[in-house]
Amino acid sequence: MIKKETVYKIGVLGKPHGVKGEVSFTFTDDVFDRVDADFLILDIDGILVPFFMEEYRFRNNETALIKFQDIDTQDKAKELTGCDVYFSREKSDHSENNMTWAELIGFTLIDTTTGRLIGKLLSVDAATLNTLFIVGTEEGHERLIPASEELIDKIDARNRQIRICLPEGLLDID
Repeated sequence: MIKKETVYKIGVLGKPHGVKGEVSFTFTDDVFDRVDADFLILDIDGILVPFFMEEYRFRNNETALIKFQDIDTQDKAKELTGCDVYFSREKSDHSENNMTWAELIGFTLIDTTTGRLIGKLLSVDAATLNTLFIVGTEEGHERLIPASEELIDKIDARNRQIRICLPEGLLDID
């Protein structure tokens, strides 16, 4: 069984393309192409399932068309629409010093100065010049934390932790 902590999300499947089972794939990380992967992992009703790729081709920098093994009709491809797509952390070509934002989702943030647990990284907002971590706290709230590389002390991939040195008082702001 594939566990959620062993993978990271790289995109989502869209609508079928054509009638032979091809499906569009909007991706945030093209790691599947860089490491010549055989399969991608799809979230099917909460269960992570490997799907082997027969072929794929890029439409642009954010979308590819993928043909999976045993998905050979438009109806079968339609069943995959909306599925989140994941990639194995183990097979990724990134090192601990060179990880994508997507690979950090699920990591725990710890304030280096106080040793205080900030929360769990839910997502990264890179839509603006100032990238933000969206962090879920133990109390069930969301916090926006600057994702500046100058503030990040250490990323510990083995323990799934990000140690970050926050400006004094930032965690006290509501």
